[in-house]
Amino acid sequence: MEYDEHQGILIEEAIQAMVYDTSGNYVDMTFGRGGHAQRMLHSLDDTARLLVLDRDPEAIQVAKELAEKDDRVTWAHERFGNLGELVIESESLHGVLFDLGVSSPQLDDPRRGFSFLRDGPLDMRMDSSRGFSAAEWISSASEEEISDVIYRYGEERHSRRMAKRVVEARRLKPISTTLELAELFKAAHPSWQRDRHPATKAFQAIRIHVNNELDELSQGLDIALDRLCVGGRIVVISFHSLEDRIVKRFMSRHTRGDDFPRGLPITESELRPRLKLIGKPRRVSSLELADNLRSRSAIMRVAQKIK
Repeated sequence: MEYDEHQGILIEEAIQAMVYDTSGNYVDMTFGRGGHAQRMLHSLDDTARLLVLDRDPEAIQVAKELAEKDDRVTWAHERFGNLGELVIESESLHGVLFDLGVSSPQLDDPRRGFSFLRDGPLDMRMDSSRGFSAAEWISSASEEEISDVIYRYGEERHSRRMAKRVVEARRLKPISTTLELAELFKAAHPSWQRDRHPATKAFQAIRIHVNNELDELSQGLDIALDRLCVGGRIVVISFHSLEDRIVKRFMSRHTRGDDFPRGLPITESELRPRLKLIGKPRRVSSLELADNLRSRSAIMRVAQKIK
């Protein structure tokens, strides 16, 4: 496989923000097709180490090929929440990168079921070898649950109409392809936005639910902070408001320190903050946006461990 099949977003900015010790230990939590990892390796010394994770078996195949060529690289077919099992507490990390969302190869491959632009099996799993598919969930979830997922994770105000249409349709025949589901959402949506398919938010919501993405992100951030050495950095690139909200609150909580009740005579040193923010949130340049429209919603946040 070619490593440049998918170009990562904010690569230079992410690596500059994270790599401060060129002989350190780093983790790329979302290897994808290796864009960030390869750029990171160019910045690291021969004694450095890079652990790459991904839930996608196809991404891990690319990671294996990279590890065979570069002995600084180790790989793991794992989710965020298992980072603690891969990095013991004595192995302090110097940087952890989260590049969230779905990669272009995943979106563009109709077999994966992430997109309604091409018909394919309704799967949506990051790891197609584990867990339940979107089709399996759609076939068994209650109308209320479907509505709740679409509203909570897609922020779709027509979620009830969409859920009702799905439940009515599945009584007649199973919903097994992406275009089938997209057409149901389209028919249930009373108001369309210009340049946005009416199924966009609902598909995003189901993908987040099927992969438990938000809980995995929260777990991964907590473990990364625990495993970082003092001075180590967390870099997160997110593409969805719910993801970014989790990251923003996580960094805010740990830069503020312990949460004591209001009114207590607590000094700043007693708050024991664990992080400090590095720079302001970054977005892609106009040049990168022109080259990759999918990067338009990307936002990068960086924090450094201080205790």
